[in-house]
Amino acid sequence: MIGLDPGLGCTGWGLIRAEGNRLSHIANGQIRTDPKASLPDRLVKLDAALAALFAEYRPEAAAVEEVFVNDNPQSTLKLGQARGVVLLAAARGGMAVGEYAARLVKKAVVGTGGADKVQVHAMVARLLPGCKIAGADAADALAVAITHAHHLASRHAMRGAA
Repeated sequence: MIGLDPGLGCTGWGLIRAEGNRLSHIANGQIRTDPKASLPDRLVKLDAALAALFAEYRPEAAAVEEVFVNDNPQSTLKLGQARGVVLLAAARGGMAVGEYAARLVKKAVVGTGGADKVQVHAMVARLLPGCKIAGADAADALAVAITHAHHLASRHAMRGAA
C-alpha cells in the first residue's frame, strides 16, 4: 500500500507491505514541483509523477493525509488542489483510498496527536527498521501508510470476531 502526504511544493510518498500485523518497507520518496512554474503546470507534473509511481509499484491501496487549515487561505487552497490531484490519481489507478487526519496519524504512529515531525520520523524508522527515509514528507507518507495498515488490520480483526 502507498501512503501519500500531499503538497504542491513537495508530495511525500511511502510504500509498505502489510502481512497480518507485520509491516515491511518497499520504497519512499518525494515528488517536487518547481515553485516558479504555473499552478496548472505544477499540478500536471504531480499527476504525471504519481501515475509513473503507481505504474512502477502497482499498489493495491492508498492512504492520503487530510488537509489541515493554514493561517494563509491561499496556502490552504493550493494544498487542497494538490490533494485533489493525489486523490484523483489514486482513484484513477483503481485503488481504494483511505483518508486520515494528521492528528490521527501522529497518534497511531507516535502515541500522541501532538507529535512533531522529528518524533514521527523516529517512530517510522523504528517501525520499519533499515529503511532510509527520503525526508520529512516521505516519513509523513510512510506514517499515513502505517496508519492505514493498522486501520485495515483492526477492521479485518473485528469482522473475524463477529
